[in-house]
Amino acid sequence: MTDVFDVKNLVDSVSSLLKMGDKPIGLHQPSFRGNEWKYLKDCLDTGWVSSVGKYVDQFEQELAKFVGVKHAVAVVNGTAALHVCLLLSEVKANDEILVPALTFVATANAIKYCNAIPHFVDSDFKSLGVDPAKLGSYLESISDMRSDGCYNKKTGRRIRALLPVHTFGHPVDLEPLVEIAKRFKLILIEDAAESLGSLYKNHHTGTYGQVSATSFNGNKIMTTGGGGAVLTNDSSVAKLAKHMTTTAKLPHQWAFTHDRVGYNYRLPNINAALGCAQLEQLPHFIEQKRHLADAYRKTLSSIKGVQFFVEPEYARSNYWLNTLILNSSTFAERDLLLEAFHSKNIQARPAWQLMHTLSMYADCPRMDLTQAQQLELKIVNVPSSSFLRENDV
Repeated sequence: MTDVFDVKNLVDSVSSLLKMGDKPIGLHQPSFRGNEWKYLKDCLDTGWVSSVGKYVDQFEQELAKFVGVKHAVAVVNGTAALHVCLLLSEVKANDEILVPALTFVATANAIKYCNAIPHFVDSDFKSLGVDPAKLGSYLESISDMRSDGCYNKKTGRRIRALLPVHTFGHPVDLEPLVEIAKRFKLILIEDAAESLGSLYKNHHTGTYGQVSATSFNGNKIMTTGGGGAVLTNDSSVAKLAKHMTTTAKLPHQWAFTHDRVGYNYRLPNINAALGCAQLEQLPHFIEQKRHLADAYRKTLSSIKGVQFFVEPEYARSNYWLNTLILNSSTFAERDLLLEAFHSKNIQARPAWQLMHTLSMYADCPRMDLTQAQQLELKIVNVPSSSFLRENDV
């Protein structure tokens, strides 16, 4: 395959696939075609719009059932969910947390909220997530195993947890990462913010870690406006998560007694009502998005210099953000395509800037990141809203 991609042909092909009219095509927009108005009106009619109400409990129960975990604790956003997951994992100041350099900044920020240190690791081309083989070899070379855990020989700090990300909704290869976590005495925490509805070997993402986080931001596969959740099979962990995220207030008719530092991270009832309506439609959203991804794959198969990223063989992905992998080698070539898309009112974007290149994370420890650096040059995300080809389903 040639290293030069045909920009005009590529953009025209995507435009034709999306059946564009005169309106701009957004990257990922929500769809409200179910019981949203009914449930939101119920909140307004009853006055239960804020921190408590029936929809919070209902949303948590239905979410847990959909994912296949015992407990889901709804919070105000995905970043808060990640922060709580780290606290529940007893991450301490100066602990190192293994996290991909190729991720949204919220993953690294949540680590810093705990005064811990992101330790950046490389990604593979199969999943766009953490490369298990490369990580295993790296840890063999830098780890000092002690009775109380894994320590970094170079820094002397404890490496507490492994925080893989299911990039753009595609499940990372979890089984070898679970094995790495056991071998090096690491806690596994899944960042499943983008992967609601994605399966790894027929099991939902977010069910392999001791705790996991997901997100319901407005650009996710389903939304509560803002919102996120902590997922766990441990009842005691779920109870503590609920307590921590509701300001750690002890139950009482009138007294305000708090027994630890807590966080006002609770999801309002009106947002949970929106989530209940969205959850009812989630299987349909997934079906529509997989159909759109298949249309991209077929349409772009004959375009030179570009590949449509398909789910790994072990996975069934929600295809949250459809991804093109360019055969380019410079930012200039990638940005030429982005400019062409935007000139046609097609919203497209690159991958996130790698975390270690951001000023606040420049001094953090990291392994060789050659593959992540190549992916940063090659990735372009294209419109992925569930309704874009709904008439075909």
